Amino acid sequence: MAEAAFSKTSAIFMSKPSPPCTFLFVLILCILGFYTLHYPHPTPSASSSLDSLRFRQIFLSSATNHTLSSYLRALTLHPHLAGTKASNNTAHYVRNNLKDLGLETRTTQYRALLSYPVHSSLSAHFGNGTFVDLPLKDFTQETRDVVPPYHAYSPSGSAQSKAVFVNHGTDQDYRELGVLGVNVSGCVVIARRGDLPRGIVVQKAEAHGAVAVLLYAEGKGFKKGFERGTVMRGVGDPLSPGWAGVDGGESLDLEDDEVLKRFPKIPSMPVSAEAADVILGSLGGMAAPPEWRTGVRLIGPGPTELNFTYQPSLLPLRNIRKRLGSLSSPEGEKRVVTIQNVFAVVRGSEEPDRYVLLGNHRDAWTYGAVDPNSGTAALLDIARRYALLRRFGWQPRRTIILCSWDAEEFGMVGNVPFALVMDLYTRGQVGEGGMKGIHLVVVTCDTTIGSTEWVEQNLMNLGSKAVAYLNVDCAVQGPGFFVGATPQLDNLIIEVTKKVKDPDSERGTVYQGWASTNMGINIQRLGGVDSDFAPFVQHAGVPSVDIYYGRDFPVYHTAFDSYSWMTNYGDPLFQRHVAVSGIWGLLALHLADDSILPFNYTSYADQLQEYEDVLSNLLDGSVYLHPLTASIQELASAAKEAEDEANILRQQEGTGDSVMLKKRALNDRLMLAERGFLDAEGLQGRQWFKHLIYGPPSDYESKLVFFPGVADAISGCAGMSGRERQEAIQHEIWRAVRAIQRATRALRGELT
Repeated sequence: MAEAAFSKTSAIFMSKPSPPCTFLFVLILCILGFYTLHYPHPTPSASSSLDSLRFRQIFLSSATNHTLSSYLRALTLHPHLAGTKASNNTAHYVRNNLKDLGLETRTTQYRALLSYPVHSSLSAHFGNGTFVDLPLKDFTQETRDVVPPYHAYSPSGSAQSKAVFVNHGTDQDYRELGVLGVNVSGCVVIARRGDLPRGIVVQKAEAHGAVAVLLYAEGKGFKKGFERGTVMRGVGDPLSPGWAGVDGGESLDLEDDEVLKRFPKIPSMPVSAEAADVILGSLGGMAAPPEWRTGVRLIGPGPTELNFTYQPSLLPLRNIRKRLGSLSSPEGEKRVVTIQNVFAVVRGSEEPDRYVLLGNHRDAWTYGAVDPNSGTAALLDIARRYALLRRFGWQPRRTIILCSWDAEEFGMVGNVPFALVMDLYTRGQVGEGGMKGIHLVVVTCDTTIGSTEWVEQNLMNLGSKAVAYLNVDCAVQGPGFFVGATPQLDNLIIEVTKKVKDPDSERGTVYQGWASTNMGINIQRLGGVDSDFAPFVQHAGVPSVDIYYGRDFPVYHTAFDSYSWMTNYGDPLFQRHVAVSGIWGLLALHLADDSILPFNYTSYADQLQEYEDVLSNLLDGSVYLHPLTASIQELASAAKEAEDEANILRQQEGTGDSVMLKKRALNDRLMLAERGFLDAEGLQGRQWFKHLIYGPPSDYESKLVFFPGVADAISGCAGMSGRERQEAIQHEIWRAVRAIQRATRALRGELT
C-alpha cells in the first residue's frame, strides 16, 4: 500500500502538464510576484512579534483559580519534609503532572546530610516550688504525621538552669543587658524571633555563655504554633561544601572540622508564643528596657528554672507516626539521604542553548500551603499554560526550564528585613539624598541545599548559557505585591505588572495597586540568602527575580500552614495565585521570546550610584571614593550604548544572518555583564559568595546591605588603628571598582 501511494504521488509530479495548465501556472506565479513586490507581507520578525503578543494574551487569558486551588489541595494533603517518603511522593506528583502535559522531564538526585528530632522535653520550675510540663507540639491526633517542633542540626543536650529573656538576641540587646548588670552565662536564653537568623541567635547566645536557647515567634493570633527551622551555618550540604553531593563523589566525614563548624555547640528548639508567655510571665529580676517594647515586664535571670532536653538524629525520618524516641536506629547515628530536583524542559527553536529558568522548592516543614507550595501550584499552572501554548503552535525562541527544588528548608534560616537600613535613615545617620533610592534588601545566613547542589554541579554551563533565573518561594502569604531583582530587570518587571490584573481590586493592574502603596514601586535587592535565587545570583552571577504576595504570615513553619489557612486567610479565592503565576510566566515569555533580551543596565548604574551616595555619607570622606564614582559613570555610559544599539536592531526588520548575529552578540553581552560582578576569590573568609554587589554581610547587624566586602571591612575594623581601618575599607572599595569595570567591559564586548 505504501509503495502504491508513493507511486501515485510520484506520478502527479512526473506527469507532463497540459498547455492550459502551464499557462495558468505561469499566470499565478506572475500575480504572486506582483503582490510580493508591491504589497510585501510582514517580515518573519514582524510576524514573530505578532505571534509573541498573541501567545502572551493566550497565556494570560488561560488562568483559572480553580486549577491553582486543585494543585495546592493535592500538594498539601500530607506533610512532606525533605528526605521522607511523603516528600518523595510529592516529587513524583510534580513530575507526573509535568510529564502528563507532554513536557520533557527529568530528575537529578543528590546525597545530603539532614537531621530529624528523636525526643525533646521542657518543663518550667517556678519560684514557689510548683512546675509545669510545657507542650512541645502544635498538632493533633488527626495530624500526628507532622514532624515535632525542632531546630534542624541542633546538637543534643540537657540543662536545668535559670531562664533569662534577651529580646531578639542581637549584640545591642546583650549590650543593654550588660548595662543592667544581667549575665546570661549558665542560663537558658529565651529570645523572640526578629531580624537575626536562628543560627546567629544561637551563636550569639553561645558566645555569651548560655547553655541552651528557646526561640518563639509572636504568632499574631496563632500563639500555639511552633516555628520550625534550621540553625546550620554555611552554604549547601555540609558534607560537600562547594561541590555537588553526588553518588560516588567526594564527601567529608561528619567529624571533619569543616563540617563541625557549621553546627552550633549548644542545643536550641522552638517554643510557641503561648508557652513563652508562661515562662516570661514568671520571671523576676530586672525590668525590661523600654526600647524592647515587648510587653515583657521582668527579664530574669530566674527565679524560674527550665528543665530542657533535646535529642536529635541525623537519620532519615522513617515513620513520624511512631511515638517519639521509638525510631529503630540508635540516637546519634549519622546518615545521608537522597534528595530530588525535578525539571521540565521546553526546548527553544532558535537559541536552544540559552536558558530561562523558573524555580520553586517543594519540600516543607509541615503541610506547606504557603511555604512553599503556593509557589509549586503556580509553577504547575505555568507548565499547564505553556503546554496549551504549544498546542497553539508556540515554541520559545530560547529554552525554558521549570525547576522544582528539594531540601531548601534545611539550609534556609529565614529573612532579615531592611529594618537596619531604615533605622539608619530614621536616626539621620544616612542623608535623605543617600537613602532616596535604597531598595528593600533581605539579608540572611546560609542558603538552600537542592538548588545549591545543582548550581555547583552545572556552574560552567550556567555561566555561559543562563539568561535569567526567576524564583517564587512563598507565592502567596497575604495582601501586597513584593518583588526582588537584580536591577537590569527592573523595567521588565514594571512593564509586566502593567499587564496583569490586580487580584485585590475589581479593576486595575498589579502595577497600579503596587504604586498606590505607601512605599510605592519598590524593588528589593537579592543580597540575602533566604531562597533559591541565592546560588544563582551570589555564586553564578545569573540575573534573577524573586516574586511573592504578602509578608510575615503568622503560621510560618508551623502545623497551621495548611490548605485550610490559605482558603480562610491567605487567598480564599486564589486570585493572588493567579496574579503571581501570571507575572512569573509572562516574565519568562519575554525573556525566552524577545529577540533582544529586555535588560536595562542603566537601572543598574543608577542603583550603584545611590549606593555610592550612601557610602559617601557613611564614611564621611575617610575613604577615597572617586574610583568608585568613575567606574559607575563608565557603566552608565556602556549601558546607554547598549540600549542605543538595541533600539537600532529592533528597528531593522530584516532577518538576514548579519542582523541575527548582531542580536545574538548583543544578547550575549547583556547576559554576561552580570557575571562581571563576580570575583574569583569571593568574599574574604566566605569564598563561596562571589558577587561583590549583592551578598550577605558577615555581620548581620551591619549598616550596609550592599557591597558585602565593604560591609565586612567596616564591621571588622574594631581594634584597628585609623590607618589600618582606612586601608582595609579602601581595598574592598577597589575590589568593587574592579567588579564594576569587568561588568562594563562585558557589556561592551571589547578587549582592553
